[in-house]
Amino acid sequence: MSFGQGGPQSQWDPWTPQSQQPQSQQSQQPWNSGNGDDTPDWAALAEASEARAKRRRLFLIGGGALATVAIAGAVAVAVVSAGGSDQASDGPSSQLPSTADIPSATATEPSFAPTSAPPPLDPKDFVSSVKKDKAPLSPDLLFPGTQLTMGETVYKKGPTADTRTCGSAAQATLPKVLDANKCTRLLRVTYTKGDTAVTVGVAVFDSEAQATKAKKDTDKRSIVRSLSGGGVTSFCTGAVCRSTTNSYGRYAYFTVAGFTNGKDVTEKSTGVFRAGDDLAEFAFRQIRRRGEAQASAAAEG
Repeated sequence: MSFGQGGPQSQWDPWTPQSQQPQSQQSQQPWNSGNGDDTPDWAALAEASEARAKRRRLFLIGGGALATVAIAGAVAVAVVSAGGSDQASDGPSSQLPSTADIPSATATEPSFAPTSAPPPLDPKDFVSSVKKDKAPLSPDLLFPGTQLTMGETVYKKGPTADTRTCGSAAQATLPKVLDANKCTRLLRVTYTKGDTAVTVGVAVFDSEAQATKAKKDTDKRSIVRSLSGGGVTSFCTGAVCRSTTNSYGRYAYFTVAGFTNGKDVTEKSTGVFRAGDDLAEFAFRQIRRRGEAQASAAAEG
């Protein structure tokens, strides 16, 4: 039987199913094991397959090695490029920059010189010297209105006086004290409540030192002369009365309080004591307010 005649020869691949080998090749392949039949030599086929698989593995391994080398080279180039023209250092870590050379997000913020507003003007400075105390002055300016309310007590304002010869508006030892310390003016005003009357006297000096010394020089007999008139009867001219003395800035202020009916003041005369204290407090407040007004005007100017 012949298989090589009668048409084109077919291509045969032992790994492709349904393919046929030409008879001329069949007789040349060592597929027979010598037993004379047509059974393929499976051992030879297995060896050929193993050889091809081995070659494929070697190719894949070689390709992977080349890819690894290429990647490593790219990384090395990137490292060198990141450093610019500088070369990477192989030195120990102790050669790295110290932390003081590395900018920090918590670096100290710039500081500025503190600024402060000028100190406020002291109101007392404006009533401590004639050079600064320039505001108008009179009994009605220092003691304005027609009455005075202190707490729940209302005092009616009476006569006023402004004396340039201070000694003439004082009695006992006070005239000598005022003259010795060069008093320039003595302003007086009288307030009444019922049968109680109080005269407040404010002595004016050129300096705080003179007013302070005048206060120090007084004694229990240094009394301002009571001021009557304008509906206020004479008081404290022969009866026992209560007096006070104090000073603030270039002003010394005095009070004399008693009864308009001629009675003597005793320790039980609480109304008289309270009236004298109220008018002394009011005199102090008015002198201080005078300084505050002038300090405020100076600050605004």
